[in-house]
Amino acid sequence: MHEGKAVNVKYTIPVAFKLQGENADSKAAATPREAQVDENGVYMVCDQMPMYPGGMQELMKFLQKNIQYPQDAEEKGIQGRVIVQFVVEKDGSIKDTKVVRSIAPSLDNEALRVINAMPKWEPGKHKGEAVSVKYTVPVAFKMQ
Repeated sequence: MHEGKAVNVKYTIPVAFKLQGENADSKAAATPREAQVDENGVYMVCDQMPMYPGGMQELMKFLQKNIQYPQDAEEKGIQGRVIVQFVVEKDGSIKDTKVVRSIAPSLDNEALRVINAMPKWEPGKHKGEAVSVKYTVPVAFKMQ
């Protein structure tokens, strides 16, 4: 929801497949799922992805409440979505924020400011252990 209206939002979720029954290859079924980890030990996919406190709907409320439309962008009529990527650390804190799809410098900076102001998330978990996970969020800027 954005300003009380339903909007399209990209969201990535992992889907796990497990073989069952007599025809399942027992060796394949017993093999642990391969985690996707980058060179810094940050997971791209894990068993339980990080979650904003209260879920996606609360994240959207937080963004709506805290975004301040930059005056220069408003005057120029610039709108769209800034895509921000960050790491949710093992303790739920946010680090390494960066813009992966830009609109305008002032909107990019505002998106980064709001993402960095978020409260701690519930961290991602892999095999029951908290892990650092890369996460991507679209930050929408739409003029009224």
